Amino acid sequence: MKNIFLCTKNTFFLFSQNKSMKLSTKIYLVLYIVTMIPAIVLGKYVIEGITPTGTGFSFNFNGLGIAGLVLIAVSNIFGTILYFRFLKMQKLSRMIFFATAPLTAIYGVGMFIIAGINNFSGQTAATMQVLLNVTNKNTYNTLLWGVLLTLVYFVALFVIFSYICRPVQKLEKIAQRLGDGVIREDKFEIGKSKQFKNIENSLEKINFNYKEKENMARQTDLEAQKFIPRQFLKFLGKTSISDLELGNQVQKRATTLFCDIVSSSSVSTTLSLEENFNFINSYLNVVSPLIRKHGGFVDKYLGDGILAVFPRPEQAIECATHICRAIEVKNKSHSSFPNVDARISIHTGEVIFGIVGEEARKSPTIISDVVNLASKMEDINKMMGTKVIFSKDSLNEIPTKYQFDYRYIGSISVENAETTSLFESLEIYPKKKRDKLVHLKSNFEEGVRNFNEHEYEKAKTCFKQVLSYVSDDKASYVYYNHACDKLENN
Repeated sequence: MKNIFLCTKNTFFLFSQNKSMKLSTKIYLVLYIVTMIPAIVLGKYVIEGITPTGTGFSFNFNGLGIAGLVLIAVSNIFGTILYFRFLKMQKLSRMIFFATAPLTAIYGVGMFIIAGINNFSGQTAATMQVLLNVTNKNTYNTLLWGVLLTLVYFVALFVIFSYICRPVQKLEKIAQRLGDGVIREDKFEIGKSKQFKNIENSLEKINFNYKEKENMARQTDLEAQKFIPRQFLKFLGKTSISDLELGNQVQKRATTLFCDIVSSSSVSTTLSLEENFNFINSYLNVVSPLIRKHGGFVDKYLGDGILAVFPRPEQAIECATHICRAIEVKNKSHSSFPNVDARISIHTGEVIFGIVGEEARKSPTIISDVVNLASKMEDINKMMGTKVIFSKDSLNEIPTKYQFDYRYIGSISVENAETTSLFESLEIYPKKKRDKLVHLKSNFEEGVRNFNEHEYEKAKTCFKQVLSYVSDDKASYVYYNHACDKLENN
């Protein structure tokens, strides 16, 4: 008895020193010890109350025996709870050992008893032989009881291993989700043991680092899009900037838009260097978002100008209209500065999208005669005093369902002595002026054709008719003056 008290005292001391133990576990431990000691003491009264009769057992417990039974049952309940909590605290290898060793020992003892029960003597052995229907002549029942005990043993093993492997199953699911990158939570719960807690911490660190890298990659991609637009990647058939290699190129039909901020040079001479940059950027910050909004992207910034690319010409026409209107609104907010305007030239043709430079410095760009033609068109735009002009190639690819007002303003020479017709978009003018220009469209275009055919007197008459209704039509004014000059020189 002294040894029992000494053992339980030492056990309680060891468990109580475990600072990581839950309070509920400590309470169960105390209750287990408190019920186990009297259960052991009263155990002899329980044994005395069980009497073999030869055909069975008779149970006749006195008060102490009943108390002993209750304490044994309660003690076993607390012991089972502590046992499973003990298993949770172990490493997986120890958990398997401590879970299977007691069960295997019980199974071995049971098989030993069943196999050798006929060799035992005494009233208890005789009673067990009768209950199990096992005799020296009836070995078949002995085999059945052995098979039954074995089945119970394997079922118990299956239940225990299922319980033990639950953390492993959780770990497998978390690892799969972590590999697929679909984990959103920051904390994992796998098991209670220190080993699984360490695994949880490691997985949480991996998950945190993965999310940090993912956020960093996303942020880097967003920042990189400011230098290499996503639409440019789509033209090259790439999904990531890291996929770009020197020499990557593809030829596609596209529409280029050249936008020049007019009068910004004269304004810049009155500003400091910092004010000049802020002034130009304030207008570019208006133009660039509109380009992206209409499906295009900025290929490059050219001082106070922009070269943009669109998949379709109608997108560029629509964007040009909104750019002109947005700059008008911007001018009103910058009343302290002279007004600026936009001259926009649009052309459609074959464009090579590619990566140029060297391995240490790569740059995306477009290479095409379209860009050169857009530059020539800009000179025409400037000379004619127009705002938005586009080529015949762009007009041919605009779907018929897209309706807008425009007029023919002349032709420009391209390669191989060929010419291409140019048109002015009338959408950027106020409605009253636009309606007049649309009404006088045939007069204006007839004047242009007469001018091209050197019929300067007829051309002069046509443009004079237009100016009589729209006196501020700059294109008509330019043509009218040119016709007059031609007539004087002749």
